[in-house]
Amino acid sequence: MSPVWGHITGVITVVMMLVFIGIWVWAWQKGHVRTFQRMAQIPMEDPPEGPLPSLAGTNGKHTANTKEDGQP
Repeated sequence: MSPVWGHITGVITVVMMLVFIGIWVWAWQKGHVRTFQRMAQIPMEDPPEGPLPSLAGTNGKHTANTKEDGQP
């Protein structure tokens, strides 16, 4: 294997590390806090679609369309 590959992989590693640190610094800037807090609340605003399934007393198992002896 050529020794050039060692230098290429080293350069790629340094570039990827700098990209990671750059994204990390960008994400932690004070101007982004409000935006990220707003984005974190978006899933809580959506109303659930349709009725929620009731799993009370079923121990988490789906029991629809089964007979009492457990056979489908």
